[in-house]
Amino acid sequence: MRSFIAYILLAAIMLPTFSPWGTIAYFKLNREYIAKVLCENRKRPELHCDGKCYLAKKLKQQQEKQDKETSDQVHNTPVIQLFISQSYIYNFEPETVVFREPVRFFHQLLFYAAPVGKLLRPPRR
Repeated sequence: MRSFIAYILLAAIMLPTFSPWGTIAYFKLNREYIAKVLCENRKRPELHCDGKCYLAKKLKQQQEKQDKETSDQVHNTPVIQLFISQSYIYNFEPETVVFREPVRFFHQLLFYAAPVGKLLRPPRR
């Protein structure tokens, strides 16, 4: 069931790609009718058009339609604004601090001797 749905979705995605091929297949199957009835140059047989002008016109119409749909999709795509262009004013001047009592810091430095001699000896062989 999954593969069936996958094939249907793939065909739906690929359908616009196959659209010109459908027009060409229609032209190949109905070449005589197109050459006798729909061709613009049917009264001038020396051009040997045989309906190719009709095919070119239909392919051009399809391409223009596809281009218009694509441009409409691009223009209708919503734009997400990631940044707000508001200007904030910051004051970086230091503020004066007034202490009510004098601050007393007491720091006692203890003597610490790290075991550097044991760590930096080369290994014995």
